[in-house]
Amino acid sequence: MSSPWIEGLRSVALNVPDLAQAEAFYTTVWRLDVAHRSEGKALYLRGTGSDHHLLALYAGGPVPQLRQVTLRARSAEALQAVAEAVPRAGGRIVSPIGPLSKNPAGGTGLTLRDPHGRVFQVVHGDARADDMGEWRDRPVRLTHVVLNSHAVDDTQRFLTEALGFTLADRTVAIAFMNCNSDHHTLAVGVADNDALNHIAFLMPDGESVMRGGGRMKDAGHPIQWGPGRHGPGNNLFNYFIDPFGVVIEYTAEVEQVDESYQPRGPADWKWPPGRVDQWGISPPPGPTLKEAQRRVLFAPST
Repeated sequence: MSSPWIEGLRSVALNVPDLAQAEAFYTTVWRLDVAHRSEGKALYLRGTGSDHHLLALYAGGPVPQLRQVTLRARSAEALQAVAEAVPRAGGRIVSPIGPLSKNPAGGTGLTLRDPHGRVFQVVHGDARADDMGEWRDRPVRLTHVVLNSHAVDDTQRFLTEALGFTLADRTVAIAFMNCNSDHHTLAVGVADNDALNHIAFLMPDGESVMRGGGRMKDAGHPIQWGPGRHGPGNNLFNYFIDPFGVVIEYTAEVEQVDESYQPRGPADWKWPPGRVDQWGISPPPGPTLKEAQRRVLFAPST
C-alpha cells in the first residue's frame, strides 16, 4: 500500500504563544529532547528515534497555529514527482525544490499548499540523528497526524494524486491514508473546518503509553480520552491537550500493513452502542477534547 513518493512523516511545525513554556512541557513532561534552538525564535524537539526533530516550535501570537506538516520523500526523483503532481491535483507550490538552509535538519525540499490551505513540506536528504534506542515511556517518532476537513473526499483525492497516499480504511468520521507499513500516516477527519485534529507520538510499547498517561496526569494534564484501542490501525491510545490547546496522543502497537491489506468502509467499523473503541473501557471523547480538536488552524502564511 506504500506511496511511491512519500517515505513517511518527519515532523510538525507549530506557532506557540510561549517558547519557554513549550520547552518546559515538551521536555520535562512529554519527554522529548532539544535538538536545536534559535534563541527566542524557534525550538526543535526530537524523540529517541533517528528523525532530527519531531516538533518545530516557533514563537507566535496568543493562539497556537499549525505552520506545516513535513513528510520525507523516498528519493530526489520522488521529490520531483511530487512537484509535478501537485499542480495537476489542484494544489500550489509555495516554495520550489531547493536547499533548506534555514532548517537545522537541512536537506532539499519543497513546500506546497493544498486547495483548502493546508501546508505540507516534503524533504529529501535531511539530517538523521543517532537512534537512542527504545527508552521506557519516551516518544520514538511521530506515527500520524489527523487533519480535519470540511470536504473529506476532496482532501483524500488530493493526498492520493499529489502525494501518492492510498486509502487504508474509511469510517463514518475519518479517512485513514497510508504511505508506508504503518496503517496510516495522515488521516482526514470529517468536520466543518480544516483544523489540526491531533498529533500522534509513537511510544515503545503499551506500558509506555500507560506510564506516560500517569506522568501527564501527575503534571496536571489529565487523559482526555483513553486508555483504549482503536479499530482502524489497532493502536493503543491516550489523548491529551498540551498547555496551549494542541491535542497530542501517546500511541503504540500500530498495525503494520502491506499490499495484501484490504481497505474497509464505514459498515465494517461499527461499534456496539456506547462504544467508540475496541475495549469500551473509557467514555467517548468529551466536549473539551472535541473543541480542542477544531481550534488549531493553519497559519495564514509561513
